[in-house]
Amino acid sequence: MTTSPKATSAVRPAGVSHLVLNVRNLEESEAFWTNVMGFERVGELKRGMKMRFYRGGTPGHHHDLALNEVGGGPGDKPTEWSMRGGQVGLNHVAIEYPDRESWLRQVEHLQASGVTFHMRGEHGMSHSVYISDPNGHGIEVLYDLPEEVWEGDLDAALNYFKPLPTEGEGALQDATDNRVFSHQAE
Repeated sequence: MTTSPKATSAVRPAGVSHLVLNVRNLEESEAFWTNVMGFERVGELKRGMKMRFYRGGTPGHHHDLALNEVGGGPGDKPTEWSMRGGQVGLNHVAIEYPDRESWLRQVEHLQASGVTFHMRGEHGMSHSVYISDPNGHGIEVLYDLPEEVWEGDLDAALNYFKPLPTEGEGALQDATDNRVFSHQAE
């Protein structure tokens, strides 16, 4: 019998496997996450909880998102999402698109679907639009910039944000002249 060594420090994970959101109405939430956000339903619990599973486009990944219906009372409306403040719990989930072109198509689809853009802007390592689902969960829709843009000074890139329009044609524009971050010689 072999024994495994005792862990002396945390092991770095591969990443976040999936997210489970508690929702008031499973049908309404599924319509948003499939028709508006583009996820595919891949399964549903057959017993117990009323829960469904969805995935994006990562090859070989079983699911990225699950929706668990918990219901809600009459008048139980979500508060408008904001990155600042709020209550303890999920702030937002970031949904990444594989490239600028697919992200631009999704942003256009979101606007055409009547989704409110709470905030839009250029981060030093990604370009993003912030929205919310029917339950008030914050969602960042983004694409990552090439590593050479931010690798020289990730801290500076993480602290950079250029706000952009959230309505009209301006909300569909995206610059390609990205600022490159690097440590300056002192």
